[in-house]
Amino acid sequence: MQNFSADLLEFESLRELVGRFVRSQLGKDELEQLQPHSDRNTLESTLADVAEAISYLRATQEAQPVTRGAAIRVRFDSIPDVRTTLGMLRIEGAGLESTQILDLTRLLEQAGETRAVLNVAAAKFPRLGARAVNIFDPRSMLRDLSGKILPDGTLADDASVALHRLRRDIERQQKQIQISLERFLRAHHDDGTLQEDFITLRNDRFVVPVVAGQQRKVDGVIHSSSGSGHTLFVEPLETIHLNNELVRLREEEQRETLRILRELTELLRSHWPQIQAAVEAMGALELLFAKAEFALEFHCTIPRFSPEGNRRLVLRGARHPLLEDVLRRQRKPVVPITLELDEKQRTLLISGPNTGGKTVSMKTVGLLALMAQAGLPAPAEEAEFPVFDQVLADIGDQQSIQESLSSFSSHIAHVGEMLDAVTRESLVLLDELGRATDPEEGGALGVSILETFQSHGAFTLASTHLVALKMYGATTAGVVNASMGFDEQTLQPTYLLRLGAPGKSAGLEIASRLGLAAELIERARERMSTHDRDIARFLAELHDRMDRASVAEQELRDQRQALEAREQSLAKEWERRETAKLKEVDQRLQAAVAGFEAQAQEAIQKVMAGAEQRKAVEQAERKLAKTRRELEQQARAAVFPETEVRKPGLAIEEGARVRLKGVREPARVRRKLSGGLLEVEAGLMKMQVSTDDVEEVLPATPEGARLPKNVTFEAGPKWDVSYREINVIGQRAEEARDLVDKFLDSATLASVDRVRIVHGHGMGILRKVIAELLTTHPHVEKFYPASPAEGGTGATVVELK
Repeated sequence: MQNFSADLLEFESLRELVGRFVRSQLGKDELEQLQPHSDRNTLESTLADVAEAISYLRATQEAQPVTRGAAIRVRFDSIPDVRTTLGMLRIEGAGLESTQILDLTRLLEQAGETRAVLNVAAAKFPRLGARAVNIFDPRSMLRDLSGKILPDGTLADDASVALHRLRRDIERQQKQIQISLERFLRAHHDDGTLQEDFITLRNDRFVVPVVAGQQRKVDGVIHSSSGSGHTLFVEPLETIHLNNELVRLREEEQRETLRILRELTELLRSHWPQIQAAVEAMGALELLFAKAEFALEFHCTIPRFSPEGNRRLVLRGARHPLLEDVLRRQRKPVVPITLELDEKQRTLLISGPNTGGKTVSMKTVGLLALMAQAGLPAPAEEAEFPVFDQVLADIGDQQSIQESLSSFSSHIAHVGEMLDAVTRESLVLLDELGRATDPEEGGALGVSILETFQSHGAFTLASTHLVALKMYGATTAGVVNASMGFDEQTLQPTYLLRLGAPGKSAGLEIASRLGLAAELIERARERMSTHDRDIARFLAELHDRMDRASVAEQELRDQRQALEAREQSLAKEWERRETAKLKEVDQRLQAAVAGFEAQAQEAIQKVMAGAEQRKAVEQAERKLAKTRRELEQQARAAVFPETEVRKPGLAIEEGARVRLKGVREPARVRRKLSGGLLEVEAGLMKMQVSTDDVEEVLPATPEGARLPKNVTFEAGPKWDVSYREINVIGQRAEEARDLVDKFLDSATLASVDRVRIVHGHGMGILRKVIAELLTTHPHVEKFYPASPAEGGTGATVVELK
C-alpha cells in the first residue's frame, strides 16, 4: 500500500501508543514491522485473529471457575531478548555463554506454557489454537536442559559427574589451603611480621598481608603490594604446592564447563528451525494480544471491508486515538464523529468555524483507514472501509523558506502530486482547499480539483471556508455538505460533525471570544457585503432549524421507546393475570371434580355392602368414570374453548363406518338402538356403544381402496394385535379400568385366549387398579406378571376363559 501521508496522519505516534501494550523485545520488533497494506484476505484473517484475542482477554477478566478449556491470561513480560543468541546459533562452531543458554531456556519454557494454554482453549478459540501449532513442544529439550544452569547464569554442580567431582575437589583443596594459612597466621601472630590477621586472594592465589621490610622472615613468593607500599601480599612456601593444585583443578573445571556449554549449544543448534519458528510465533502472539489490549482500553471495534462492487465508508462514534489519549490525561471527554459515504456519494465537504474540529475529523478518518489496513482495531462503535491502495493527504501549512515555497505554492505543489497519483481506490484528504489566495479564485480552483478527484472515483474529504465550495457541495450530485457545530450562545465550537448542510465560519464570533475589541468587530460587520451577511444569516437560521429538528426527532424517538416499553410491560402484566386467573379456575374445577368423586365413592361403598350388588357396583364405577370425564371435558371446554376439538352433531346412519374411542379398528354400524345407543361390529367383535363414543364417521369407501376393473380382493385370515395387547400408561386409574374392561370384552369376542396389559411401573396405582378389576372379571381365568422379555412387572399377562 502506497502511503503519502503517514507522517501527516501521525501513524508513527499511533505505533508508539500501541507499543505501550508490548512488553518484550520480540513484540517490539513485530510492531516495528507493522505497516498498512492492501491484501484483503490477509487483513480479514488478521482482524479475525484480533477479534478472537479480544474475546479471549474478556474471558480471562470474567470471574469463572478454573475448568478445562477456561481462558488463562498469557504473559509476555518476562520474555528475554534472544536476537543475538539466535544469530550465533546459526553459526557452526560458535559456542553460547551460559547466560545465553539460560535466556533461550526461559523463552522455550514460556513458549511451551503458551502453547499448552492455547491448545487447551482451542475448542472455544480455534484461531488462537491454530497459532499455537507453530510452537513446537519443547518439553523433551527442556528436560535435557533442566537443572544444568542456575538462575544466576552459572553451571550447576550436577551439570555433569566430572564437574561435580572437580568442584568437590576444589572445595577440599581450598579448605586445606585455609588450614595451612591459618596455621601460618598463628605462628607469626606476635613477631611483627603480619600487617593484619586475614587471608586474601591475589592473582587467583591465596596470600597473607606481610609488613614491608619483614618479608625476609617469611619463606614465600611476593605477588603484589598495597597502594601505599606498606603491605606486601605473600604466598607462604608451604602453601605454594597447595595453590598449584588448586589452579590445576580450576583449569580442569573450566575445560569441563566449556565442554558442557558446547554440548548444550549443539543440542539447541540441532533444533534451531523449531526454536526460530517458536520465537517468531511468540512475537506475533504478543503483538496480537497487544492489539487486543489496545482495543479494550480504547473501546475499539473490528473494522469491516466493504465488497469491491459496493464500496462504503462508514464510521459511527469514531474517535481519534491520539486525541482521546491526550484528553484522558486532562480528564476531558472526546467528541466522536459519525459519517457515511458510498459509491453514489463519495465526496464530503466539511465547513464550519475555525478551531471547530474540521482537520481533526479528516485526520480521524485517514488514521482509522490506515489502522484498519494495518490489521488494528478502530476506536469507534462501527467502522467499514473500502480497501484503499493509498491514502493521499494535504493537511497543514507546508511553507518552506529553504525551497522558496509560500503557503499557497506548497499547497498547490502537493495537490498536484496527489492528482498525478490518485486512482479509483484512493482515499483523498484535503485541508482548507483553495486556501492562501483570493477567495473567488481559490473557490474556483477548489471546485476543479474536487471534480478531478471525483472523476477518478476516489473517496474524498475536504474542508473549506469558501462559499463557492459550499455552493458546489449543495448543488452537485455525489457531494455531501457537512458542518462542524458552533454554539451561538457561548460562541464555542461543539466539535459535532453534522451531515446535510454547510457550516458558517463564525470568524468574527471567534475573534470576539478571543478578545478583540467589540467596536473593531462591529466595524468589520459593517464592512461585510450584504451578500455575505445574508449567507451568514441563512446558515445560522438553517443550523438553528436543524438543531430544533434534531431535538424534536430525539424526543419522538424517546417517546416511541417509552411507548414500546410500556406496551411490553402491559403485555407481560396481562399475561401474568390471565395465567393466574386460568390457574385459579383450574384449581376450582379440580376441587369440584374431587368433591363429586368423593360423594360418588361414598355412595358406591354403601351399595357394595351387598355381595349380590358387585356387578351393579362395577357398572356404577364405570358410569362414574365416564360421567366424571364428561363433566371435566364440559368444564374445560367452557374455560378453554380454544382447546375443544370434538366434532359435535355427527350424522350416523346404519351401515356407516365409524371410529370409536379406545378402539383402533374402524367399526360398522349394524343398527340404531333407543337411548342413544348403537350396535356396532368391529372385526369379529359385536358390541353396544353410546353415540358419544363415536369420534369420527369415516367415508363409505376408504381413499385408495378402490380396485381396478376386473380385479377382486379376498382377505385371508389375520391376527390383529389390537385384541392381544393394550397399553394404558399415562391414563388415569378410572380411565384405565374402563379401557381394560372394554379390551377384555373385545378380546373374548375375538376368541383370544391370552392378552397382555402394559401399565408400567410408576407408583403402582395402575397395576393395583387393574389387578382389582381382573380379580372379579367374569372373562378372566387367571393373571400374573409378565416375563422379563415381555415387560416384567410393568405388564400383566391375562389368560381368558
